[in-house]
Amino acid sequence: MARQDASDLAHSLGRQAEAVCRHYLSSGRREGGYWLVGDARNTPGRSMYVRLKDTPKGPAGKWTDAATGEHGDLLDVIRESCGLIDFKDVADEARSFLSMPLPELEPREHQRQSPAPHGSPEAARRLVRMSQPIHGTLVQAYLQQRGITDVRGTGSLNFHPRCYYRPDEHSPTETWPAMVAAVTDLGGKITGAHRTWLDPHRRDKAPIDTPRRAMGDLLGNAVRFGMGGEVMAAGEGIETVLSLRQVLPDMPMLAALSAAHLAAILFPDTLRRLYIVRDNDPAGDGARDSLIERANGVGIEAIVISPELGDFNEDLRTLGLDALRTEARLQVAPQDVARFIALAA
Repeated sequence: MARQDASDLAHSLGRQAEAVCRHYLSSGRREGGYWLVGDARNTPGRSMYVRLKDTPKGPAGKWTDAATGEHGDLLDVIRESCGLIDFKDVADEARSFLSMPLPELEPREHQRQSPAPHGSPEAARRLVRMSQPIHGTLVQAYLQQRGITDVRGTGSLNFHPRCYYRPDEHSPTETWPAMVAAVTDLGGKITGAHRTWLDPHRRDKAPIDTPRRAMGDLLGNAVRFGMGGEVMAAGEGIETVLSLRQVLPDMPMLAALSAAHLAAILFPDTLRRLYIVRDNDPAGDGARDSLIERANGVGIEAIVISPELGDFNEDLRTLGLDALRTEARLQVAPQDVARFIALAA
């Protein structure tokens, strides 16, 4: 979509700014020359104000959220209030409102994309598509802070600079930077997403009640690092698995995101030996026992790798890389030491 087209649409919407606000920001109300509402997602409140008439300070339709510093035009309002992602869909919605003809589309595009249900696999896929690679971003800085400096093979991880976070259904929506991990099935299809909200000042998790949340279809699926083959390692947390990858960089691994989901991972047909990356807690013990039983039941050798401390990221940060490499040497099968650890030594 051409930039001029976006500018023309925003200008046309601005000429009907109050009508746009009444339609898409119905939780707000007019006060003087402004429309007041909680935010661009139509949350009740008064922190966001939309200019309804052209003034020396700016054109009609421009808005600012005093609580967050966000600002934009009425196209942004349509995008946020309707839950749209692709600009084509935003532009189509704007034209529909303005009673303008839609542009000629390819046959597969005739039906306008509707908002994805909250927490659905489609919402997860859209979130991943909206994100960017982690190299040079806050996500890479966060991982480095946790001792994870080798990020080869982490294409399943992404960075979103302003990912929505809502503490509960009664609280206003916030935005924080986030690490967005794609959850995939055995065929590589994205079925879910895991978000870790980050504090840009401390390079740590954001100071919110639940800085980690998952969405979509998770059971049996996982965040994957490397292509699964005859040998694979599986653990709970993303940072835990990436810590072990610092000394086993070529071994395919997956993060199931919780002990319950670790116990339920699906096995590739090619898998012959599974390393279970255990967390040192009762939930980790339960996942280990269940996974060993399931693996052995289908002829897969299961080997448990245990940390010295609470998990392998704690080992990496507290004991160091050399100690972690020694742990791996002692617990990995001899044929896999030569295959996966030799070059990392």
